Amino acid sequence: MANKRDLKKDINYVLGDIIEVVYLKGLENPDKDSKKGEAIIDEAIASFDSFMERANERKLENAKQHFKALREDLQKTAESLIEKVNSL
Repeated sequence: MANKRDLKKDINYVLGDIIEVVYLKGLENPDKDSKKGEAIIDEAIASFDSFMERANERKLENAKQHFKALREDLQKTAESLIEKVNSL
C-alpha cells in the first residue's frame, strides 16, 4: 500500500493538472465564455480541499479501506472534471 504522502501528492498533481488544462484552454480560446472554466476550477479546488481533509483524518478504524475508497473517489472526480474540460 502506498503511503499517505504519496496519496497527497497524487491528489495535488491530478487536480493541479486539471486546473492547468483549464487555464491553457482559456488561453487558446480567449473568445469563449470563461465562466464554465472558472466553475471547473472552483470545483477542482473544492474537491482538493475535501480530499486533503479526508487524507488527513487521524482516527480510522480501517485505514486500508479508507484510503482505497479515497483513491477511487479521486479517480471518479478526476474523470468527471476531465469530461467537463473536454466539453469546453
